[in-house]
Amino acid sequence: MREIMCGIAGIYHYEKESINDAVMEKMLECMSHRGPDGSGMYKDSEIMLGHKRLAIIGLTTGAQPMPNADRSIWVCANGEIFNYIELREDLGKKGYTFSTTCDIEVIAPLYQEYGLDFLSHLNGQFAFALWDSKAHRLVLARDRFGIAPLFYTRKGKTFVFASTVKALLPV
Repeated sequence: MREIMCGIAGIYHYEKESINDAVMEKMLECMSHRGPDGSGMYKDSEIMLGHKRLAIIGLTTGAQPMPNADRSIWVCANGEIFNYIELREDLGKKGYTFSTTCDIEVIAPLYQEYGLDFLSHLNGQFAFALWDSKAHRLVLARDRFGIAPLFYTRKGKTFVFASTVKALLPV
């Protein structure tokens, strides 16, 4: 059975090192079957996030990795947040604004509002990576049942993760 869903990948260095774009491109290439509708990358001195997209919600505005309003938090995700409409409404009442119709856009503001307790507010089937550049914090999470895959390993001073095991091999 062929997987039809988005794919995420990431490379995090425990010590700031140069991150090779070609390695992330190879990781994403290993997941091309998971996201035929686009791909994206975010990179800073500590981390690189990658995403292969299957557009289901937010068809034209859901490119990932997706930043928060001040671009200090980046999210890439696989799956769906079932209760995103209710979360958007609640976060909107607290002053957060949204620029897309994508369900994933609620993750960063939830994290800003509730800290690590934000996970308890999510209902869905998902795996995602959240990078908080101000706190230098990487958060990886899966839904409670582990429906969306997320594999990870440490190679020396590098932590890598992806939606498929095969995508970990180029590192």
